[in-house]
Amino acid sequence: MKIVILLACLLVNSLVSNAQDLVYKPINPAFGGDTFNYQWLLSSAEAQNKFKEDTSVGLEQQTELERFKDNLNNQLLNQVSNSLFQKQFGDKGITEGSYVFGSLSVDIYPSNLGLVVDILDTETGEQTQVIIPNN
Repeated sequence: MKIVILLACLLVNSLVSNAQDLVYKPINPAFGGDTFNYQWLLSSAEAQNKFKEDTSVGLEQQTELERFKDNLNNQLLNQVSNSLFQKQFGDKGITEGSYVFGSLSVDIYPSNLGLVVDILDTETGEQTQVIIPNN
C-alpha cells in the first residue's frame, strides 16, 4: 500500500511540475551582451580602480627662453651628427659595417626587413635598433 501511494505521489508531482531551458545571456558587450551595458560596466570598473593617474606630470609650460634653448640645442646636435655622418660615410651614404662614435658603437647590416642599424652606448649599456625598410 505504501508503494502505491509513493508511486501515485511521484506521478502527480511529475505531471504538475514545469521546466524551462536555461539560457545564458552575457552581460559584457565584448562577449555578445547588450551594448547598453557598456557605460555601466565601465563606470563600475573605474569606481573600483584603486590606481589613479598622476595628472600633474608634464603639465608645466616651458618659457620662451627654455624653448629657445632646447631648439638651439637640437639644431647644434643636428649639425654635429650631420658632420659626423658626412665624415664617416661621405657621399656614398650608409654602408654596411661597424663604426664607433665616442662611446657609441654602431653596427649596420642588411636583413630581410631592410637595413638594420644597431646602436649601443658602451658606457651605459643602453641600445636601440633602427630598421630602414627596403624600397
